[in-house]
Amino acid sequence: MARLAYSQLDELSPRAAAAAVRNRIDASEVRAFVRSSPARLIALGLLLLGICLVAGAVTAAEVGDRQHALDRLLSAAEPDANSAQHLYTSLSVADAAAGTAFISGGLEPQPVRDHYDQAIGEAAAELVAQSARVGTQEATEPDNDAELRTGIATELPVYTGLIETARTNNREGHPVGAAYLSEASNLMQGSMLPQAERLQEHRWAAITETQRDHVRPPWAAIGLPILALAALIGAQYYLARRWRRVLNPGLLAASGVLLILLSWTVIAGSFSAVATASGRDHGAIPGDRLTTSRILAQQARAAETLKLVRRDASSDYDNTFDNSITRLDDLLTDYPTDAPGAGEVRTAHGALDRWRAAHERMTDALGRGDFLQASNVAIGTGPEQASAAVETLDTALADGIAHTRQTLRDDISDAARSLNFLAPGALVLAALAAAFVLAGLWPRLREYR
Repeated sequence: MARLAYSQLDELSPRAAAAAVRNRIDASEVRAFVRSSPARLIALGLLLLGICLVAGAVTAAEVGDRQHALDRLLSAAEPDANSAQHLYTSLSVADAAAGTAFISGGLEPQPVRDHYDQAIGEAAAELVAQSARVGTQEATEPDNDAELRTGIATELPVYTGLIETARTNNREGHPVGAAYLSEASNLMQGSMLPQAERLQEHRWAAITETQRDHVRPPWAAIGLPILALAALIGAQYYLARRWRRVLNPGLLAASGVLLILLSWTVIAGSFSAVATASGRDHGAIPGDRLTTSRILAQQARAAETLKLVRRDASSDYDNTFDNSITRLDDLLTDYPTDAPGAGEVRTAHGALDRWRAAHERMTDALGRGDFLQASNVAIGTGPEQASAAVETLDTALADGIAHTRQTLRDDISDAARSLNFLAPGALVLAALAAAFVLAGLWPRLREYR
């Protein structure tokens, strides 16, 4: 009979066959099945399966995105920020070293000249390295970063050309050399360093944004497992009332698996957030303060040497020096004693006090018209002279920056490691919970065969 029915349907057109099937299906039987216990069990099972699988997929996606962001922070954003600050400080060091070399008169000492050449070379290398990394990064850089690098790269040979002209005139005893040096310093302070500062700010903003986002809880990865747990508990309560079964082993096992997933997510996420916050508080923030301190020191040194070169009797260079030193002193005084680099900061603070004293002696000598004595105080090799204090200060700050950078990278690595295996683990646990749901509901469905 069934074969006959199917053969007859085959002889009909598709529309006629569909109409015949609809006529043979009793609508009341369909409504009765929908209201039946097996249909409700099937619907309940599909709902629980969907919630469990979605909870695992969303958790895996959230964790994967966070771990990828941390990995990129460690491999790209942080090195870029360090490169930007190194570019800034190298340019500042070069400007200060150029003034120091000029004061020597004639052919400057080779160590001073080497210091300037090294700073210029490092600045040029950082420009090349940053440009080379742009094409290999996944995320695009801010629109005007390329313009900033291009501006610095274009002006760098102009700056070095002015310095070489100043050196040549200074060696030949022409007073115009001081004007060329001032012009070069104005180009550095008025254009190149502001561009480098904006470039550095953009790079540090990328680190700050990633850290700020990572500290926030992954609400979707927490909320959906909680929703799935609530659905499983509600389903067990429904089964207990409907079928007089107190416990369903499969649903209990699925609830336990989701509880493991939720606990794993919360604990691993908390450890990762704490490590990220530690990297921000003990790495990024102190490192930014020390970088600012180092730049202020170089700005003060450049103002000090230019005052001496120009035999300036006005207060312009003094104001620049005093403002930079005051800000530098405040940063070093307020530096946390328990932060990385605190020992280096104490060394830098002592060197700053010696530098201030030497600067006062230099200013007094220059006020008396004793240029030779003022020059000796400014660039002399003695431990109480300004050059020695500046070198000690800069070295201490550079060591402190390296210390805070290592702390930042270690904390970022810890934050990323805290999330290891959580993304694939979430998928496995979600699939296991779904399997337990099937195992728990299948015996109930078999009772209606």
